Amino acid sequence: MNNPESRTIWLFTGLVIAIGLVALYSATFENVRVTRQVFYDQLLWSALALGVMFVISRISYRFFYDSAYVIYGISVALLIAVLFSGRSALGATRWFDLGFFSFQPSEVSKLAVIMMLARYFSSSNEIFSFNVRGAVRAAYEDLLFPFILVLISFALIFKQPDLGTALLILGIFIVMVYASGEEIGPFRIFMGACAGLVPVGWHFLKDYQRDRVLVFMNPNADPLGAGYTIIQSRIAVGSGQMFGKGWLAGTQNQLNFLPERHTDFIFSVIGEEWGFLGALFLLVCFLVLIWTGLQIAERVKDRFGHMVAVGIVTILALQVVINISMTVGLSPVVGITLPFISYGRTSFMVFAVLMGILLNLSSRRSAQ
Repeated sequence: MNNPESRTIWLFTGLVIAIGLVALYSATFENVRVTRQVFYDQLLWSALALGVMFVISRISYRFFYDSAYVIYGISVALLIAVLFSGRSALGATRWFDLGFFSFQPSEVSKLAVIMMLARYFSSSNEIFSFNVRGAVRAAYEDLLFPFILVLISFALIFKQPDLGTALLILGIFIVMVYASGEEIGPFRIFMGACAGLVPVGWHFLKDYQRDRVLVFMNPNADPLGAGYTIIQSRIAVGSGQMFGKGWLAGTQNQLNFLPERHTDFIFSVIGEEWGFLGALFLLVCFLVLIWTGLQIAERVKDRFGHMVAVGIVTILALQVVINISMTVGLSPVVGITLPFISYGRTSFMVFAVLMGILLNLSSRRSAQ
C-alpha cells in the first residue's frame, strides 16, 4: 500500500464510491419504485467492498494463477444452474434468490473469463509461433480454443437474456487476445468473421432488444414506450448544464420521470444535479483508475499478471464507456451498470475484487 499506484487506486476508488452513494441517495429520495433501503444497503456493501479489496490485495499471488480454471468452471456451472433454478424478473432469469440478497452469476463471469484467459495465454507455448507449417494448429490454440471457452459463457449469459454482459464478455476476449501478442493477420480474419456474423445475430435478439436498437437510431419513434427512458435520460443530463441543479433538486429525478435511475441510468442523476463539471470529475476519477491499471499492466513482471491487469482495465473501461454512452444516447440501451456507482451487490463486489487484484499486482510486480 506504500507505492504510489496503490495509493492512487485506494483514493480514486473511494472517491467513485462516495460519488455513487451521494447519487444513489438522491435517486431514492423521492423514488416511488424503490425504497431508501437501497441506499443503506449500498452503504453497507461499500464498507464490505473496501474490506474485500484489502483482503484480496494481501492474498498470495499464486492463488489467482492456480485457481483460474476452477473459478471459470464454477462460473459456468452457476450460469447453467441459474437458467433452471434462478429468479425471473422483467422477462429475464439472471439471479439466485438467497433470501438476504440476490446473486447474479453473470457478473462473476467477468472475473472468471479474465482469469481463465490470462492463465491460458500465459501458459501457452504457441502464442508467438504462427507459421505456415503450423498455421491450423496455431490458429486453433491461439484463437479458436479460447474463443470456444468464452463462447460457452457468452451463450449462457445471452440465453438469460443479458445482451449487455454477453457483449462485455466478447469485448474482454478481443482485447486480451490482441494484448497476448497474436499475429495481426489471423486476428484480422477473426474480427472480420465476427463482423460478418452481426447481421445473423440480429435474428437471435428478443423483440425488446431489437426495439432498443431501433429507438437508439430514433428515440422519438416510440417516445412513450421503448424510447421513453433514453429521452428522459437525455433531458436530465442536458438540463444539468454546466453546474447542475443541485443535490436533490433534479426535476427529472425527483419527479420520477426517469426510470431505473438507481441502476443503469444513475449517471443521468449525476449529470442533472451536478452538471457538466460534476460528470467530468467522475470521468476523471475513472480515467485515473484506468490509467493506473495500464501502468500496472506495463510494469508487472510476469505474463499472467500482465494479462490479468489488461483484462481488469478492459472491463472497467468498457462498462464506463457503454453505460455513459447509453445514458446520453450515443449507444443502444443494453443494461450495463456504472462500476461502483449503480446499485447492484454482485457487480459492486466483483469490481471490489478486481480492484483488490490490481492492488495485489501493484505490490508484487516481480512475482513469478
